[in-house]
Amino acid sequence: MYQIKTFNRISPIGLNRFDAEHYCVGEDVENPHGIVVRSAKLLDYAFPSDLLGIARAGVGFNNIPVDRCSEAGIAVFSTPGANANAVKELVLCAMLIASRDVDGSIRWVRDQASAGVDVTTVVEKGKAAFVGPEIYKKTLGIIGLGAIGSLVANMAVKLGMDVYGYDPYLSVDTALQLDRHIHVVKDIEDLYKRADYITIHIHFNEQTRGMINEKAIASMKRGVRFINLARGEIVDDDAMLAALDNGRVSVYVTDFPNNKLLQAPHVLGMPHMGASTPESEQNCAIMAVEQLRDYLENGNIRNAVNLPNVYLERSGVMRMCIIHRNVPAMLASITSLLSTDGVNVENLSNKSKGPYAYTLVDLGTRVDEKVIEDVKKLPNVIRVRVIE
Repeated sequence: MYQIKTFNRISPIGLNRFDAEHYCVGEDVENPHGIVVRSAKLLDYAFPSDLLGIARAGVGFNNIPVDRCSEAGIAVFSTPGANANAVKELVLCAMLIASRDVDGSIRWVRDQASAGVDVTTVVEKGKAAFVGPEIYKKTLGIIGLGAIGSLVANMAVKLGMDVYGYDPYLSVDTALQLDRHIHVVKDIEDLYKRADYITIHIHFNEQTRGMINEKAIASMKRGVRFINLARGEIVDDDAMLAALDNGRVSVYVTDFPNNKLLQAPHVLGMPHMGASTPESEQNCAIMAVEQLRDYLENGNIRNAVNLPNVYLERSGVMRMCIIHRNVPAMLASITSLLSTDGVNVENLSNKSKGPYAYTLVDLGTRVDEKVIEDVKKLPNVIRVRVIE
């Protein structure tokens, strides 16, 4: 029976996808084979030796020590696209509250009432302080045209906006889903100089840390309204505060507020609520569970952040799953060893991702422990398991 440990509150609609006959699931599970987590920090978590995979019910994975997992042969899954619609809708909200001072206007009305003023006598005069532009026929710049960015782009076109997108890693599948009116630029400067609004939808890593810095902001159209529902660290706070102070940026809407940012009057902070809808939580949980199940039961990998996507229909009588380093001649070493031991390979698939690679081998006969140990002893092999 597979042991699955959960962190945070995971939607039961997702967890129910674990067959109770073959899975024991709960927060108190010890020595798990799999983990399902949302935002709980696992950076210092001591991984048990039996742990095979971690499924993050969400997109960001900076709460998981991915490098340490890779070296231990633990697959780390995320759920790209599962919360995309929820974030897309919040981007629309962000554009609207960045345009008109909706937040300030609501507080002003309440303050009038609290002060004993008859609100109906002051609203007509007071509303002038909260005037802002329409988004119709304005230009939206989108940095990152993945699952979320592509939805935002198509939505904005339907709202009558002129849309520019930048994504050096744009996939063919995503490109085909984009409305033909969207301008995909190869130089981010083309986006900066045109956009009245900019929204960012990229992963946070060391390459994107502080990407929106003083230089980037200086290239933007004066008065731009900037939206960050991706990760706080992508934006240099000091550079953004300076730009707000000098008017280069009119409004900064962020889902990752901090005390320093909130000292500025033109910062609108939300409590990381991009995916905070019941539909999104359910979608993420379902996707996380199904990916983890397929990996545990069949060895297939979909949407792992540290290993390549590998899917192979089952054949033969036994499947060997091998995580190894991405170095020359590994596949030849594996197949040669199996051949020497008289094992017939029915089918196999091998792919790489960065420094790591993953090989699935379907065997025509059952092998004994000696063969498995021989594969484990091959140089650059990180982890081997067998599924019958």
